[in-house]
Amino acid sequence: MALSAMWTSGPLAAGIGAAVTTVYTLLTDRMQPQSAQPHDTALLRNASGGIPRVGQVDRPELAGVHPADGHPEHPRSAPPYIERDADAVLRRAVRENGFVLVVGESAAGKTRLAYEVARSCFPRHAFVRPMARPALAHAIKVASRRRRAVLWLDDLENYLGADGVTASALTELIQRRPGRVVVLATMRSQEVRRYEAREESRLTGSDRDAWRVQRDVLHLAAQIQLQRHWSAGEVQRAKAYERDPRIGLAIGSCDRFGLAEVVAAGPELLAAWQNAWAPGANPRGAAIVAAAVDCRRSGLRRPASRQWLQDLHLPYLAARGGPDLQPEPFDEAMRWACTAAYATSGLLIGNFSQGYVAFDYLLTAPQLPAVPDHLWDALLSRVGAADAYDMGLVAHQTGQPARATAALERAREGGVEGADFLLAIAVGDRGRPREAAGSLAAIVRRRRAQLGPRHPETLASVHQWAFFTGEGGDAQAAAAAFAELVVETTAALGPGHTDTLAARHQQAYFTGEAGDTESAVRQLTALLEDRTRLEGHDHPQVLAGRRSLIWFSGLNGDLTAAEQQLQRLMADARRTLGADDPHLLAIRSTEADFAARAGRTGEAIAMFTQLAAERSRLLGRDHPHALHTRLQRAQGLVSAGHHEQAQQELTQIVEDAQRVLEPGHRHLVLAHRMINRPSPR
Repeated sequence: MALSAMWTSGPLAAGIGAAVTTVYTLLTDRMQPQSAQPHDTALLRNASGGIPRVGQVDRPELAGVHPADGHPEHPRSAPPYIERDADAVLRRAVRENGFVLVVGESAAGKTRLAYEVARSCFPRHAFVRPMARPALAHAIKVASRRRRAVLWLDDLENYLGADGVTASALTELIQRRPGRVVVLATMRSQEVRRYEAREESRLTGSDRDAWRVQRDVLHLAAQIQLQRHWSAGEVQRAKAYERDPRIGLAIGSCDRFGLAEVVAAGPELLAAWQNAWAPGANPRGAAIVAAAVDCRRSGLRRPASRQWLQDLHLPYLAARGGPDLQPEPFDEAMRWACTAAYATSGLLIGNFSQGYVAFDYLLTAPQLPAVPDHLWDALLSRVGAADAYDMGLVAHQTGQPARATAALERAREGGVEGADFLLAIAVGDRGRPREAAGSLAAIVRRRRAQLGPRHPETLASVHQWAFFTGEGGDAQAAAAAFAELVVETTAALGPGHTDTLAARHQQAYFTGEAGDTESAVRQLTALLEDRTRLEGHDHPQVLAGRRSLIWFSGLNGDLTAAEQQLQRLMADARRTLGADDPHLLAIRSTEADFAARAGRTGEAIAMFTQLAAERSRLLGRDHPHALHTRLQRAQGLVSAGHHEQAQQELTQIVEDAQRVLEPGHRHLVLAHRMINRPSPR
């Protein structure tokens, strides 16, 4: 029996992906419901309650594909599949790898591509699709017991986090049934970028281990990139189907949008949301959608209830004008937001009993403002411990340590595994490194006793303990600890493992910070040779290593030569990194510091002024990186003789810093020393 004539149970409506409402409709049109599955065992099932074969999943919406703009004669039919350039690459990948991840922007056609390839390559495999993260463990167990199976993880980001998928679980599944089980997943590019290399506390980053579980999952997969804009060849293939009005319309818009994007009505839905703010239109509906979008951007992976949206949308509406917008009643606003526009999806997806999520295309809208405090605080007060962990993870990834610590404290109190480790890192990144080192020392002891001294999680906790020991002021102890850690990670993981390379970087950095710049230069030179060979010239950590080498070389030798090397690094970084990339900001900080050391005080002040503004915009004025840059600007003002202005700024810096930094933090010590330094008469 085809799945379009089957019923799956109630949790489907709260399932993951943008097509859940349409799937729910497809199924309820043909059958009456069975009793609902428990949330932790909710899988896509056939009418008899069994797991379907891939070939039986005859509607792409059942796999999570965005519904398409309706055909006038066949409004529920999916548009014909147009072969993508990545089709052959994906076919080869799923035959050669146990875990394949298709990455692309929202509505690029990721899920449709994966669905068509799976149906073609594995029609007789069981199609095991967990409908929510709690069902993931059950799905893995079911897939492991089948003769052949595809574990389907559409929107993989929703399966990451507390009690989510791990690299070890997938590895065990794949290795237990080599060639028999394939894990096929999709993920938006924006979510993948969350786990890429970032600025780390001065050097390689304390956050490296904060989401190591999630990052390890992504590293395990063979990743296939799918472009949103269609190539000339793809458009030419689409023309064979232009009699279908949906394809014909999309072909005419390919100069601005991707074909799959237009078919899913993404641009139209985004425009509908933006236009709804007009007075007398649907301003309350627009505010509700804004709240739902920011719930997802805050890290909430499950639907928000109707009552939550009724409460959370009010500040958005008030900020836009409140009664002056002539807002419609709440019930009318919800109907508008949930109505399937252009026969595809609504701006909100879900239902009263299971809750609502924002259509994921809206999350990619240009120039979305930062998630406001009123939404984030209200949401955190409502969620459970597992959701709080997800929110804390996203806050930490986006450089918001205050939010991260608040959320992770909730998660730790709720007993979420690993929350204490991530909380300690967030506390350290917020400006309390000695407090973090104390917490991490206890975690190291526990992990050594429970897991053994060379378990990856034990080594990760040692890395973070050593890092914050150094950040707390004991660079010599940190350098010694990292030297020991290099030996341990090399023995346990290998010399080329990313954890070993990261430990070598930190060893060199803290060796230099402890005063032995010559040894630091030697260690960094050797590390860069290995990293460049393993990771390539443009890898962010290679760029970070070059910056560290230039920094210590400049302290140890010819400043002019160091500045010339830094300019070459700057050119490479601008070519490969975004303007707001933390690595690029760190390079600019070194550039300004070198200008100050060379006596070009006015130039240095201008650089620090711009950098302080950008870091404050991105991270907040009281983030340790922003505070440090503001201190450097104040030092420049002192050097230029602007003592009164420097004193005013230092007073404000101290006031801001005392709210977040622990007593005795090096930034506070420096600020107080500068304030108390007698001004020349």
